[in-house]
Amino acid sequence: MAELAEEAGITVRTLRFYRERKLIPPPRREGRIAWYTEHHVARLRTIAALLERGHTLGGIAELLTAFESGRDVGEVLGLEATITVPWPEETPVKLTPQELADYFTGEVTPDNLATSLDLGYLAVDGDDLVHVSRRLLDASHDLVVKGVPLSEVLAAGRELRHHMEAVTESFTELVRTHVLADAIARASAGEGLTQDEATHITKTLESLRQSAKSIVDAELSLAMDRRIRTELEKWLGQPAAESGPTPAPPPSPSA
Repeated sequence: MAELAEEAGITVRTLRFYRERKLIPPPRREGRIAWYTEHHVARLRTIAALLERGHTLGGIAELLTAFESGRDVGEVLGLEATITVPWPEETPVKLTPQELADYFTGEVTPDNLATSLDLGYLAVDGDDLVHVSRRLLDASHDLVVKGVPLSEVLAAGRELRHHMEAVTESFTELVRTHVLADAIARASAGEGLTQDEATHITKTLESLRQSAKSIVDAELSLAMDRRIRTELEKWLGQPAAESGPTPAPPPSPSA
């Protein structure tokens, strides 16, 4: 318990209080030892973020219960219409263990499987496995075929996820501050939204998602160009040629 409190940045006394209020699930016990996981850390950080935004512990408990029981959060917040945006765009892929082993020949080790499960790339579905994203699966396969060990691909994926969380937090803050501030304030005050307002917010969020994707894609492209140019200059020992069309030579002066 002391280790969990330290990891979450709270006191043991506060943690005990949260446990008494059933704001966090009980630990897994082995004899007299209580084991907490990253799930408990994430839950505590969620509670801290909600408290920082003015929610009461009673309201937080109701929200967390709604998430776990599958209730509609709009219902909990008192919204008259649900605001939904179909954010997931990835296509899951179901594979047998043998199909996965064939796809990554010689790379499906116990350590790599454990890492993939920990990252959430893989999930168990009966006797089969489900990969969360066809695009990530194929991109990982492409890197492995080119000679990058799967363990290194997974390590890079973990690091990239850390950066992506920071990027998405930036965009989330923009939406929270400039798009949903009034709706959140009204919902917290017990007021509802009309269907037209909910529809407008949904369309705005979808538009912002496309803008965010375009910005990330453009910035990644520019960053890759800069990095590749730097690496080429390092490898070749001379400035790399500028990309793009070669300019036409100036016209010869008239005789």
